[in-house]
Amino acid sequence: MDAALEPCSTFLVRHAWLALRGVVAEALVQHDLSVAQFASLRMLDESPGLSVADVARKVSTARQSANEILGGLERAGLVERRPNPSDRRSQQIFLTEAGRVRLGEAMPTVEAVEARLAAGFTPEELAVVNAWLVRMTEAATGGGEEIPAL
Repeated sequence: MDAALEPCSTFLVRHAWLALRGVVAEALVQHDLSVAQFASLRMLDESPGLSVADVARKVSTARQSANEILGGLERAGLVERRPNPSDRRSQQIFLTEAGRVRLGEAMPTVEAVEARLAAGFTPEELAVVNAWLVRMTEAATGGGEEIPAL
């Protein structure tokens, strides 16, 4: 095959992400969450007490966008901001009990979508894809977990 006609991994990943994001977004509607809100809840569940800047880095968005996402979650009673005891200028974000419940209800929905989409793959194929994605992310970020926001 002519090298110019071979698929470009960058664009294949982008197209896959956009397609997956759309399907997950449709599924999350029943939980009154956007994909970004769901991702933020997951990050806060994994790492309680993150700052707005930390959430922005972890969900690959601008700080202002993360602040808007977190503001919506806060108005819905799913997260709360607390003063950072080691930095008076910043706040830490925590899930509320309602946030933990909403995330717990949404997780099986997202997992079911992923399972349905992955149904045609063997466990070995999925392991290779996941390993490739992790290694590509590590290579792109220099080993860090955060992906720069575009």
